[in-house]
Amino acid sequence: MTASQEQGRVLQKRRTRRALLAAAVALSKAGQAPTVPEVAEAAEVSRRTAYRYFPSQEQLLTELNLEQTRSDIEPSLPQATGNRDPVSALTQAIEAIQSSAFQNEALLRALIRLSMEQRLGGQRKRPGARQPVRGIRRVEWIEAALAPARKRLTKRRFERLVSAIAMCIGAEAIIVLRDIRALSKEEVIETCERVRETFAELLRRVIPKLS
Repeated sequence: MTASQEQGRVLQKRRTRRALLAAAVALSKAGQAPTVPEVAEAAEVSRRTAYRYFPSQEQLLTELNLEQTRSDIEPSLPQATGNRDPVSALTQAIEAIQSSAFQNEALLRALIRLSMEQRLGGQRKRPGARQPVRGIRRVEWIEAALAPARKRLTKRRFERLVSAIAMCIGAEAIIVLRDIRALSKEEVIETCERVRETFAELLRRVIPKLS
């Protein structure tokens, strides 16, 4: 499979997940607690496909609740177009994501538990298949923030940067700092601020013209 074909498949998977969640949101607004088959029918997606994204109603409803947080984050993200400074864009994106993670920590912990159960339960995948167990909102937001820098980086370097940022922010970062490092909420917030500064400095070094 060529790189463009692989990218096409990734984008198609994102569109499918968004379609399923959009259908779930619509059903929930109609007063339902949607099931996976109901969402599949509403999104005009096969049940088999829907269950690959949401193996249980519990995971679907947890993701549905998190879908509501999009409105908390996306308005805070700058438009990643033109000559927008990616350092500023990335800083704002990380700040918005971490703020939402603090506000929705209990829900995010529940989703992490479900995703771990799914992973440890050995849900079968084709050899070499690359489909996230959880949603990809964070990756989409990071990519949007870094969009102005994309043409200045090789594909490999861009992907590594996205992966590094995704690993260091979000609920997982909070869990490490609280449960393993035993930091207070204030200390966690301060550490997250240092993370933002570190990535901003890294981006300036990777793309010197931005400084």
